[in-house]
Amino acid sequence: MAFFDDALRKSVPDGNITTPLMVAAGALLLGKMFGGFGGGSTAGAPASTTATLPQGQSPAETGGGGLLSGLGGLLGRLQQAGHGEVANSWVGTGENAPIQPGQLGSALGQQNVSDLARQAGVSEQELLAQLSKVLPNLVNNLTPEGRLPTAHEVSAWNRP
Repeated sequence: MAFFDDALRKSVPDGNITTPLMVAAGALLLGKMFGGFGGGSTAGAPASTTATLPQGQSPAETGGGGLLSGLGGLLGRLQQAGHGEVANSWVGTGENAPIQPGQLGSALGQQNVSDLARQAGVSEQELLAQLSKVLPNLVNNLTPEGRLPTAHEVSAWNRP
């Protein structure tokens, strides 16, 4: 997905993306590894999450995989872990709030962090350090309208 690759490059301060970072970000945000965290149920989705989703959808309602469920699932996890204001700042049009590696790790869950680190070929600490630096700008770049993109918008990104 060229749009995702471009958004990732813009999110790294020097534009130099390491393969492990690309693997981890892709697995997280494209929903390939975790199925978007959503699990298919919208019950328990924090109400404040719906403000950033198209047409008031919860993260789990945004699709069965791909960017929408991965991105929506990540935002849902951050909301559930008490980092909703941080996540909303990444999606919104204002300044992106930082997240600490430990906060991100807690939101993702130990098993998910371990699996991601193993897939990317880096230590858990290195993975969380890199992702905590890149995710705020990456999510911001993937949500240029200040909200999650619709399925139609995402499909348009894939067209030549």
